[in-house]
Amino acid sequence: MWLSKQNHKDKIREQTAEVGIVTLEGGRPAVCLTGERRNLPILTPGGYYWQPAAGDTVLVLKSGADGEQAWVLGMPGGGDLRPGEVWIQGIGSGIHLDVSGAVDLRGIVKLNGTNIEDIFERKKSGG
Repeated sequence: MWLSKQNHKDKIREQTAEVGIVTLEGGRPAVCLTGERRNLPILTPGGYYWQPAAGDTVLVLKSGADGEQAWVLGMPGGGDLRPGEVWIQGIGSGIHLDVSGAVDLRGIVKLNGTNIEDIFERKKSGG
């Protein structure tokens, strides 16, 4: 009787999703949650690639019957965006898609690996 009850003890279940801090960066980072989880794969939208840096706050989603497979899913949003706007930001660069239809490129802009300033002449002001 005692042995059969031992098998039926309720396991303490982890949360399905948690926010944590990246402790080791790279293609399969480590994240500190209630404990550190290492070698986590990263899920991103199709065609978009992202590598979290050490110290980044990220969302970790746990799948599987007991949450044994964890995935780094994304970071908290921020900024003052209007509905329908998109801002893609890296360190030192960014792309802002405005609701007016404008595309604002920040940083050094290259076209097929060549600086755009080397391809097109700068427009002279006042003329």
